[in-house]
This record gives sequence, structure tokens and C-alpha cells, in this order.
Amino acid sequence: MRHLIGLFSGLLFGAGLALSGMMDPARVRGFLDVAGHWDPTLAFVMGGAVLVMALAWAIQRRMHRPALCEEFALPGTRLIDARLIGGAALFGVGWGLGGLCPGPAIASLVFHPLDASVFVVAMLAGMALFRLADRPHT
Repeated sequence: MRHLIGLFSGLLFGAGLALSGMMDPARVRGFLDVAGHWDPTLAFVMGGAVLVMALAWAIQRRMHRPALCEEFALPGTRLIDARLIGGAALFGVGWGLGGLCPGPAIASLVFHPLDASVFVVAMLAGMALFRLADRPHT
């Protein structure tokens, strides 16, 4: 049952990305072009996501445990450090240049496989490089 809910959630997320136009890199770049032809679509998508998450957090606070797990696996809080800022900056630069982030890039493999695959391969290479660089030194 958990796998079906995960599949449904992923399909719903992908459909939302497609419907909102967030798989179109030009739309994301248009949002970032505040001095030119600014496209506010992404702001509305983000606003909708914030509302949905606010509702989800309110529901979660009233639940004793999740419906299909023994306990909630919620992220903890972390300090804002150089590593976090550097990673966020690197993500932002890649997002601005490519016009995609991981979710839309993977969803774009369905509609624009050649364009999206270049981004996804670069993303996976970056993830692998991080894993190699982040290993504890012994």
C-alpha cells in the first residue's frame, strides 16, 4: 500500500509540474528575469505549495502517528553554515542557468528526453562527485 501511495504522490507531483508549466526552463528563467519580461507563474506555484504544506503541517501536528508508518520522519533543524550557503548558492546558479531543478528535470524526461537527460546526467554526476568529496577522511 505504501508503494501505491508513493506512486500516486509522484504522479500527482509530476502532473502538477506539467500543468503549471514548471517543466519549461524558459518559464523558470522568466521568473528570475526581474529586470526584463518577468513571468510571475513560479511565484503562484510556490505560493500554492506553501499553502498545501501549511495545511499538511497543521494536520500532522494533530496526528499521533502516520497512517502507514510507526513514526514520523521529520527533518531536524540545522545551523546555517558555510556548507549550507555554498550548496544553496550552487543549486541556485544551476537552477538559474538550466531552468530546472531535480523534480522538474526528472519529470521532463517524459516530454523532452534529450534536453532533460543532459541536465539529469550532469545532476547525477554532481551528486556522485559530492559523495566522493564528502567521505570522511581516515
